[in-house]
Amino acid sequence: MTTALVRNRVKAGKGFSLLELVLVLGILMALAAVGIPRYGASAARYRADLVAQRLVADLRLARGHAKATSASQSVEFDVSLNQYTLPNLDPLDPHLANYTVKPSEQPYRAVLTAAVFGNDDVVIFDGWGVPDSGGSVTLQCGSEQRTVVLDGLTGEAKVQ
Repeated sequence: MTTALVRNRVKAGKGFSLLELVLVLGILMALAAVGIPRYGASAARYRADLVAQRLVADLRLARGHAKATSASQSVEFDVSLNQYTLPNLDPLDPHLANYTVKPSEQPYRAVLTAAVFGNDDVVIFDGWGVPDSGGSVTLQCGSEQRTVVLDGLTGEAKVQ
C-alpha cells in the first residue's frame, strides 16, 4: 500500500456518523434518567443528616453553656415559624440579634415538624446541664425524616 492511500483512509475515518452520535446521546440520556433521581434522594438524606447533627450540636452547646456558667440555659422551639432559639447565647452571625437557627434556610432546607419536651416545646438545662425533661424533635427534608432524642436524665442528645 502506498502512503498516499493510507493517508486518505485515515482522513476519511476522522469523523463520527450521525448514528453514532445519536447512540451516544441516547446512552447519556438513559444514564441521566437513572442518576438524577438518585442524586436528589442522596441530597435529601445528606441534608436531613446535616440538620439533625446541627440540632444535636446546638443542644450540646446549650447544655455545655449551662454547666460552664452554672446558670440555666433554654432551647426554645417554634414549629410554626420553623426555627429554634438559644436565648442568652451570642449568635454565630454577628449581624443577628440572637442565636436562632432556621432549618428551612440553606444549607438544610428542612422542616421542623414536631418538638415535644414534657408538655411544651422548650427544654431548659439547669446549672449542672440536666434538662427539665427529655423529649424529641422531628425534622423532615424531602422524603427523609430524622428524630433527635434528648435523654431526660443525662441530657445527651442523639439522632435516631
